[in-house]
Amino acid sequence: MRRDQTLGDARALAPDLDCRPADPEGDRALLLKLAGWCERYTPLVALDAAAEAAGSHGLFMDITGCAHLLGGEAGLVADLEARLCAQGFSVRLCLADTPGAAWAMARHGEARILPEGAHAAAIEPLGLSALRLEPSLVTALGRVGLKTVGCIARLPRAPLAARFGARLLQRLDQALGREAEALSPLMPVAELSTERRFAEPVSQHDEISHVIAALAAGLIEPLERRGLGLRRGRIRLFRVDGHVGELAIQTARPLRDARVIARLFEERIAGLHDDLDAGFGFDLIRLDVVHADPFAGVQADLVAGAGGGEHDHDALIDRLGARLGTGRVQRFVLADTHIPERSFGRLPAARLQPGAGRGRAAAGLALAAVPQDEGLPEGIVTRPLILFERPEPLQTIAEVPDGPPLKFRWRGVSYEVARSEGPERIACEWWRDGRGARTRDYFRVEDSQGYRFWLFRHGLYGRETGEPAWYMHGLFA
Repeated sequence: MRRDQTLGDARALAPDLDCRPADPEGDRALLLKLAGWCERYTPLVALDAAAEAAGSHGLFMDITGCAHLLGGEAGLVADLEARLCAQGFSVRLCLADTPGAAWAMARHGEARILPEGAHAAAIEPLGLSALRLEPSLVTALGRVGLKTVGCIARLPRAPLAARFGARLLQRLDQALGREAEALSPLMPVAELSTERRFAEPVSQHDEISHVIAALAAGLIEPLERRGLGLRRGRIRLFRVDGHVGELAIQTARPLRDARVIARLFEERIAGLHDDLDAGFGFDLIRLDVVHADPFAGVQADLVAGAGGGEHDHDALIDRLGARLGTGRVQRFVLADTHIPERSFGRLPAARLQPGAGRGRAAAGLALAAVPQDEGLPEGIVTRPLILFERPEPLQTIAEVPDGPPLKFRWRGVSYEVARSEGPERIACEWWRDGRGARTRDYFRVEDSQGYRFWLFRHGLYGRETGEPAWYMHGLFA
């Protein structure tokens, strides 16, 4: 049988042929899962784009500096092949100096490990398909008698490029190591990483927690040397059956305390909807520092407990984020707008820089809590303690169209206005709401029972509309 053969011809040659519909999306999902599993050997794992374009599949792995963890290159290759075969995969692999040479030998050669500097001589007898060339280009080269890599390796370069294009020489140079070929790993490389391999898989929760604590302790000294603290960490748990689990934490400020880091992962595990599925056990656990920030050392206070409020606040954010999810723990931040309901937003608390959102935002909340009668510095206006997410319509009676209300009805209840202050005019944001947006005139009013309200007239009478609408926007204490 051959590639692109019709199904009828294939069944004529093999009557018991097992046929299944093609599932490109499922194949790619499986390949991505396999690539994640291969990160047990190196963080630099990339998809084979040339093979994917041709309808097949493959992976590239840069194992520079990683082979010694498994007893050298031969040990790594043997372990990789044995584990993949145990999972039911049929695999061809080759270890070489360049990605191009490794690809050529894995698909068209027999060697599994090429000695350093031997890749050029090893690929010369191979066909030109081993250079990851388009089939049409391989056919064109064959018509003029060029069928192997060695045939074109010794020919003048200029005529080859002029007749067959620069792509031919680029692939040749990449395979021979004359031109560097960068791999695009699927996952960003961690700033720091530490791992623990086990001769016998671990599955108990206490064992896993002990390993995580030991890995966290091993990261402290490298972080200290670099003057960094952990902001985002990730635990990867490699099961013996090929499944890879992942747990991540994010902190409100840089951390350099192994006990705190381990406790956050404990909170993360406790916050899972299901128990940590260990299957037949984990034979590799890795802790990655995905992101780190400069760590500013702070002189401890001589008075016990003094000055610890801010650290306690960040520790609470970290624990809640680990248990509930980082995106669920939020804090208010100011927005660059003068429209009241748009003047603030919410962001995950752990994503902000240490101390962000505590200056102006905290001052704004404090000013809003100052009673109106006590007086405020010039240029500062009060805002209600309760601000509705959306203004609510109401009916009003006023002496003149642009004056304050005398009575109003809101949520089915009528109110008599005893005192009022305003208007405070807030112009529309025409660049966001369009030219038809209307101006708001806000009034602070107090009814006969002492309740205070914040309401506004929407639209300037006679200029923007003939019938301005009234809305309730907030309540004072």
